[in-house]
Amino acid sequence: MEKIKTLDELKQIRDILRHEGKRVVTTNGSFDILHSGHVKSLEESKEQGDVLIVGINTDASVKRYKGEGRPIIPEADRAYLVAALSCVDYVFLFDEDDPTEFLSKLKPDVHTNSEEYGSDCVEAEALRENNGELYLIKKIPGLSTSAIIDKIKNA
Repeated sequence: MEKIKTLDELKQIRDILRHEGKRVVTTNGSFDILHSGHVKSLEESKEQGDVLIVGINTDASVKRYKGEGRPIIPEADRAYLVAALSCVDYVFLFDEDDPTEFLSKLKPDVHTNSEEYGSDCVEAEALRENNGELYLIKKIPGLSTSAIIDKIKNA
């Protein structure tokens, strides 16, 4: 799918978008078992600018922070599903434990994150260093992949 790019390709695209005066928004996550909470947060992210770039954790990085048995859906499939959404302009996979490296390279105008991580989240410093804004999205209670998995296990 042509929306799925490498970080290096996106850096070049970002430079073109900046020259065109476009407002670039980034967000990130594992997006394991895509659900309506994911879609709503991606739609809200897109509303913050002109172009939405989504960083998706690789299988290895999801396993490191979610534990064995995760992700449920392989990274290529997760990237394809997120890229298929009309509100998403570009998708890339990243293997780091947090998004600070890609934020320093892409230098988005806005980065969105769940309010549960707050304004002092790990991304905040990288955004400040590059004059980017942080936009916090309200989490919808009970809508998470972990909650879905727990519900299936307990059924």
